[in-house]
Amino acid sequence: QVQLVESGGGWVQPGGSLRLSCAASGSIFSIYYMTWYRQAPGKQRELVATISSGGSTNYADSVKGRFTISRDNNKNTMYLQMNNLKPEDTAVYYCNFYMRTSGSAPLGGYWGQGTQVTVSS
Repeated sequence: QVQLVESGGGWVQPGGSLRLSCAASGSIFSIYYMTWYRQAPGKQRELVATISSGGSTNYADSVKGRFTISRDNNKNTMYLQMNNLKPEDTAVYYCNFYMRTSGSAPLGGYWGQGTQVTVSS
């Protein structure tokens, strides 16, 4: 069993900052891609940022220059530093790890429960 636990969400005024974390526990063999998604009310879930096991990153155009994704492989943890937040960043943020739970297990995607980020004045 694998659990992904997110933390760091909350309410912030426009222009403010938040740092999200997503920590995995349980049976973990190797984690390849770590990804943040978000889903605003009435909208489809969208990719925010992703980071490979080697540290390569990709961002949605809407967050480039404002968000920074990082990972700590020793802690099986991913972070999302969000600066200069805008009201349109309001959403539930989900983490996803693409990983193996053992050497013989197939690759699979595992999701966190989501954390709410609200940006408003």
